[in-house]
Amino acid sequence: MADEHKVADPGPLGLAGFAMTTFALSSANAGIWKGGGLTVAISLALVYGGIAQFAAGMWEFVRKNTFGALAFTSYGAFWLGLYAFINWNGGLKATNALGVYLLAWTIFTFYMMIGSFKTNVGLASVFVVLEATFIFLTIGNWDAGHSNMVKVGGWLGIVTAILAWYCSAAAVLNDTYKRTVLPLGPLA
Repeated sequence: MADEHKVADPGPLGLAGFAMTTFALSSANAGIWKGGGLTVAISLALVYGGIAQFAAGMWEFVRKNTFGALAFTSYGAFWLGLYAFINWNGGLKATNALGVYLLAWTIFTFYMMIGSFKTNVGLASVFVVLEATFIFLTIGNWDAGHSNMVKVGGWLGIVTAILAWYCSAAAVLNDTYKRTVLPLGPLA
């Protein structure tokens, strides 16, 4: 049977955009590069994490992959929304605004995490650690803020980024070499 897909797998693009942007912001949250990581993250949030990941989500709709379409489009919108939140609304100055923003994404990520349990071990791992990341960042950005919780969220975000990069690399290399180069591990 011929391959029904009219577009290449957009998953590696979506995962790479998510991973790179998450890595940059998480490194700032973890206190590694402070302002430098935040500056890079906000730029990536608009272009790679935002627009490119959103486009990957649209291509997943074409491929009839509901999970991938919702995940990439939504997290692309997360990054675009964060860019707007920081640059246009003065969101970082409003009490609890970032905490509310992150709480909404914690809730969304929870049910996406449940859905990821029907994909593969690699992707499910991304969502499990991402959920933990959002929980710590939400708590850390509530009220006066809790810098140690933000740092934990930052380190968890770095782990999330590494896992997402692995999944992206696996999809690209496995497709390019037409064999399993990097396993993702099937889930029952």
